[in-house]
Parts: sequence; C-alpha cells; structure tokens
Amino acid sequence: MDFRFTPEQENFRKEVREFLEGERKKGTYETRCDAWIVGHDPEFSKKVAAKGWIGMTWPKAYGGQGRTYLDRLVLTEELLRYGAPVAAHWFSDRQIGPSVIAFGTEEQKKDFLPRIIKGEVYVGLGMSEPEAGSDLASLKTRAVEEGDHFVVNGQKVWTSGAHSFNYIYLVVRTDPNVAKHRGISEMLVDMSLPGITVRPLVDMTGGHHFNEVFFDNVRVPKSSLMGKRNEGWKQIVAQLDYERSGMERLMANYPLFERILDYARETKRNGGTLSKDPIIRHRLAELTIEFEVGRLLIYRVAWVLSQGRIPNYEASLAKTYCTEFQQRLAAAAVTILGPFGQLKEGSKWVALGGMAAGSYLIAPGYTLQAGTSEILRNVIAMRGLGLPAA
Repeated sequence: MDFRFTPEQENFRKEVREFLEGERKKGTYETRCDAWIVGHDPEFSKKVAAKGWIGMTWPKAYGGQGRTYLDRLVLTEELLRYGAPVAAHWFSDRQIGPSVIAFGTEEQKKDFLPRIIKGEVYVGLGMSEPEAGSDLASLKTRAVEEGDHFVVNGQKVWTSGAHSFNYIYLVVRTDPNVAKHRGISEMLVDMSLPGITVRPLVDMTGGHHFNEVFFDNVRVPKSSLMGKRNEGWKQIVAQLDYERSGMERLMANYPLFERILDYARETKRNGGTLSKDPIIRHRLAELTIEFEVGRLLIYRVAWVLSQGRIPNYEASLAKTYCTEFQQRLAAAAVTILGPFGQLKEGSKWVALGGMAAGSYLIAPGYTLQAGTSEILRNVIAMRGLGLPAA
C-alpha cells in the first residue's frame, strides 16, 4: 500500500505550515498543549476562516470547498503540531457542521453553515450531565412543547467553552414515557436566551474551560430542533464518530512531545546527553513508534469517511489507542524531567516543566471525554469484532 500523500496534499501541508510559522513569528499566538480545547481566540479563527480552512469538506452550495477528509486531516494535524489557538471554531468545524448537513433543515443549513465557515458562529456541546456521562441516554434535561417553543429545564456539565460560545448543541429529552434511548432530541440553542446560566469549573491545573450550564424555563423556538424529534440518539451516535476520531485525540499535547525530544538531545548528564541513556532512549523510541501507529489509525478513519462509510468501530479504536498514548507521553515526560518538571524559573526549559506538569494533571481526562475507554472497547468488540453484547 502506498502511504504517500499526493503532491497537492504535500503543497497544502507546506502552505499551512508557512501560515502558522508566520503567525507565530508575529506573536499572534504561543504554542501550547490542548490548544484545540483551551485556546479560544476568535480573531485567530477568523484568520483561519479567511484562508478557507473552516468547513473545507462541506458542500460548495453552503460555502464549503468539497475537499476530502484527508485534506482536512492534513490541516488539523498541522494546527495541532503548532499548538495553534483553534478552540473557538473546533467543535463547529469538526462535528456541528456535519450534523447540520446530515440532519438540519434547508433553512438551518443556509443559516448556520456559512456563518460557521466565516468564523462567526461558535458552538459548544451540551451532552453530559451529572448523572448521565458514559450512559448519556439517561439524561434528564427536559424540553416540553409549549406553542411555538420548547421550554427547557435541566443541567449540563463538562461543557467545554460554554462561557465563550454563542450557541450550544443541546441534547434533551422530549418524551419521558418511552425507553431511554428513545424520546431524545437535539437542538441548536442560542446561548443569549433568558434562563441560561453558565458556571465555571476549574480543573487541577487552575485552568477554566469546563463549565456547568443550567437551563431554567428557557424558551427555545421550535425552529431550533435539529433533525427528527425523538430520534436524537441515532444522530448522536453518528456525530460521536466525528468527535472521537480526530487528530486531537493523538496530538493534543504534541508540543510537549516535540520539546521533550529536544530536551533529551540537548541536556547533558554523566558525560553525554539524556538521549544516549539507554532507558530514556528506549522510552522515547517507543513513544515515537506509538505516535506513528496512532497517526495511521486516524488516517484510516479519514479514509473510511472518504469511502462514504460510517467509521464506527474504527473511530472507537483510534480514540482508545490515541488517548492512552497521550497518557503514556505525559507520564514519560514528567519521569524524564524529574523534579525539574516543577521548576518555574531559571532555565530555558522552564516552560517545558510547566507543560509537562500540566499535561500530566490533565491526562486522566483524555480517556474519559468523548466516551470512556471501557465503553469504546465494547463498541470495538461488538461492532468491530462481532462479539455478542454482555
């Protein structure tokens, strides 16, 4: 099999790198880990939009370019490699737009898709609840029909970017009298509506991107309903494949990977560099191989999408492997740095210490968000291997 990219794709990768290098030299952004989820910078997103790099796989009729999923993967790989601040548009580009294309009305497509492509609409995900995480179908947020509106009451949790986004893709229960996987609907809700309260959740690093979102008698127009009423579960399952299979599951902390390699090559110890230490050298070689395996798994998902097939078990396989790689990378980084990883000043590697410590503290969440590894292994077993349900 030929794993080489086409000349057009290689030229596109070069174009993206030149853009990112130029913006970094201007001081537009600083490279950081998890920038796809914490780097909320609408002005940078507008620059990406001006290049035509949001919604690039979407139909031309709605402002997209009709390019391939492999083209988009080249783009996202480079954005993550450079740790660019793309959180403002990431969710909208990754899964909200495709969901609107798949399930939205013609009016919704004409309204939302061009505005997302221009970098004007930023959408968060209103899925998880305090008692409905892995078992999302147990959600309790209710939407009750009342005239031309739904009246929404409930709570969402771990809602990334809710304090910054202007819309939320909300999963609600519209029929409480049927089995839990039925009676669920989806809607695109304007975050400026009365009755919506956002409360910050600060993580172990002291950072704030998670939130709780409360809905108190929020009147949502019926035109906000996305897809068919009470059939939202089928739509969620299709949407999660986009969420789980992106390059961010492998490269969220790639800047740490790159810098820990540089640190090992340049740091002297016992008459040589750390990279000559057989234990450290072996561990870094393992990580490099594991990274390339994860990269191929994600490109496999893009290839499946390009064939018009839903990459259900392939996405679960890629997400499980890649997020566990990220945990191993964070653990290896703090081990190699040792106590130095806690230093805050006095060395050119000081930012690396903070980056390693931050990634290590965040790492447990990698295998929880977007579906736990336990749930995904069930998906792989049943839908990939054809094993019976437990």
